[in-house]
Amino acid sequence: MLYEICVLLIFNGGSVKYKDNYSLSLRVLYHGVGSLGADITLEERKAQELIRSRGYQLIKRGEEKGIISFLVAVPEEGKKELIWCLSIRETVGVRFLHQLKKSMEAEGAERGIIIARSPYSYAAKTDAKNSGIELVPRIFPSFDIFEQALVPLHEALTEEERKEVLAQYRVQPHQLPWITVSDPAVKAIGGKPGDIVRITRDSPTAGKYVSYRYVIEG
Repeated sequence: MLYEICVLLIFNGGSVKYKDNYSLSLRVLYHGVGSLGADITLEERKAQELIRSRGYQLIKRGEEKGIISFLVAVPEEGKKELIWCLSIRETVGVRFLHQLKKSMEAEGAERGIIIARSPYSYAAKTDAKNSGIELVPRIFPSFDIFEQALVPLHEALTEEERKEVLAQYRVQPHQLPWITVSDPAVKAIGGKPGDIVRITRDSPTAGKYVSYRYVIEG
């Protein structure tokens, strides 16, 4: 029981509530491994939070040549993604994207994600858009931002919900207020340019206040 609690505190940064499905996967993944707290990196904690917040299913964790990787399943799409955690000090250039692409092909992953300590080069940002690779900004938190009182719940609409909202307001998607894809809340839920995000806030008068945003590049 003590081991399980320690794992959850590492994953959650001591501030996120217990999540049964993910914590079970995490315990299975690290079964037989010794103390985790001393060696886990900030980038790995961010990856764990990304997996939890997006509802990914953990398949396996790997580590090679200083790169920590997570192979995950995306349940609603039936696809796999490969996440790389880079704790290097140098700028992340296109060579890392090419290496990740090869690893994605070897693992049968359709998309890739890089979480890095260092900034991304302009060339890497450009190449990533054409390679099915997501570059997570360094400002992405290692904790559940939706547990914070000032951050409202963000949810990406399904295709059916999208049609209903556009019909209700009689607008085109781009006529809705915008939010950038780099916004930490959008990044946490895996929002992509062109998505519509529902934002639910607590209201002292209405109870709940719902608004919608159109996700754009930026």
